[in-house]
Amino acid sequence: MFYQRPTLSKFLIEHLRDAPDGPDLSALLIDVAAAVKTIAAVVAKGQLHVRGAAAPDRATTNVHGEVQKPLDVLTNEIVIGHCEWGGLVAGMVSEELEAPYELPDGLRARRHLLVFDPLDGSSNIDVNVSVGTIFSVLRHDRDEAPGARDYLQPGRRQIAAGYAIYGPTTMLVLSVGRGTHGFTLDREIGNFILTHPDLRIPETTSEFAINTSNERFWEPPVQRYVGECKEGRSGIRDRDFNMRWIASMVAEVHRILMRGGVFLYPRDTKDPRKPGRLRLLYEANPMSMLIEQAGGRGSTGRGPLLDVVPESIHQRIPVVLGTREEVERIERYHREHEDGTDRPFVSPLFNERSLFRPEAL
Repeated sequence: MFYQRPTLSKFLIEHLRDAPDGPDLSALLIDVAAAVKTIAAVVAKGQLHVRGAAAPDRATTNVHGEVQKPLDVLTNEIVIGHCEWGGLVAGMVSEELEAPYELPDGLRARRHLLVFDPLDGSSNIDVNVSVGTIFSVLRHDRDEAPGARDYLQPGRRQIAAGYAIYGPTTMLVLSVGRGTHGFTLDREIGNFILTHPDLRIPETTSEFAINTSNERFWEPPVQRYVGECKEGRSGIRDRDFNMRWIASMVAEVHRILMRGGVFLYPRDTKDPRKPGRLRLLYEANPMSMLIEQAGGRGSTGRGPLLDVVPESIHQRIPVVLGTREEVERIERYHREHEDGTDRPFVSPLFNERSLFRPEAL
């Protein structure tokens, strides 16, 4: 029965009992969960919610030059509103704000920094596809108010990370450094209940997720990896793969945590000014922590994501994460390409048994 399963509050009390800042961190995560409940209610209304109506003439542009819908703005306000009054954070960084959010002196605490993407995948709202909220908690030990540089901590220094996914059910997936755990919102009692303890990513997979419309811009190691997956049983992988693409990082990562797979948003040449598409602080790092705590691996394609030292609060980065075996293969392909020992991918149309052998062209 549901009452025999721990609530989020009980889970946090148990798992943070011995942590030096356990009570404050627990309280902050409860505030984040309260924000998630509010966002879930707003998102569920869709265009019934007057401020959530996706009217083109009401859209604005955020700091990244992306279309900012009313729900982006509203969900950002919801997270800030739930988390600024408890005296638990020293400051916050959001995808929707150009600079860190500064709290009034009377409200500012010393210990924690909260970074978040209030509505990941918001472009999917109009077509009723799952969206989510991503967040990460960092330490702040200085007495002074935090500046932008205080947020530039590598992902290894996260003390908590998680996401909420707003789908047929609302789930909160969380790590405080002791595994990755999933909680489902029971709307009747208003509590998050532990339903997926100690999530573990399968050691092997036959699923990958990537936006193949950008294939012509990919680097050779990524083209090689995806090409081999697409060859299926006729290629060196000796098994068929399924491709998935939802265009919502939360939904992609959630699927991987539930049944395995690998997600790629690699560096490409489409816009040379951008080394990647996803943001390091509040997208890549929290998701990598969750994946690694579940036995997977997060990478830039060339090395661990969690070891990257951020250079700016909105820094973009290539992202490869999921089943460890597949991520390590992609990293190996990058190394082989850089040292000149890689095997260029050749389509099955041009293999040795084909009429279109490369040497014949």
